[in-house]
Amino acid sequence: MTDDSWRTALLQHREQKDRFLATDQHSPIPPDQREYFDGLDYFNPDPNLRFELALEQYDEPETITIGTTTDGERDYLVWGAFEFEIDGEAYSLDAYRATPEEDRLWVPFRDETNMEETYGAGRYLDLEAADRTNDGQWVLDFNYAYNPFCAYSPQYECPLVPMENWLEVRIEAGEKAYEGPESSDRSHEHGHGHEDGNDHDHEHAD
Repeated sequence: MTDDSWRTALLQHREQKDRFLATDQHSPIPPDQREYFDGLDYFNPDPNLRFELALEQYDEPETITIGTTTDGERDYLVWGAFEFEIDGEAYSLDAYRATPEEDRLWVPFRDETNMEETYGAGRYLDLEAADRTNDGQWVLDFNYAYNPFCAYSPQYECPLVPMENWLEVRIEAGEKAYEGPESSDRSHEHGHGHEDGNDHDHEHAD
């Protein structure tokens, strides 16, 4: 993929996400706030935070229990790990599956932009079968990092990021924190995703 086509696809994805959040009946933004919604804030596209990586799959994936934003619990299989470098430093992220048969990976993470520029509970990446190169590598593109639905409304229950995926580096890519519409007369309470913005099966409304 050329830099131009990559950038075009990313910007189209962002436009579609904004339309989904503003108009779709399944949008996590409360209905009385949608008319004021004028788009998410993003970091500028950074091709250096897009990686093509082999998944170091674990021989015997462990089942772990992950807490949620509403004090619930979810079980996930720790399927494998991605190893990559940023500015010459090595990092690793675990990838999870809900079931062994699932042909997708969930990669939640926290980083050093949390609490200021990005949502404090962390962000997610979803990797689908389409996110693989012809030689079988996975495309881990932090420019597609997105907020869980809990960032928009406290009515959603979302799994928290395991400590193994807390990165000691700034990931200046993807979605920034959602502050709520400035024109709304309500204060906004803060509490997985490609193309149509509507495949977040990690999040559930209470």
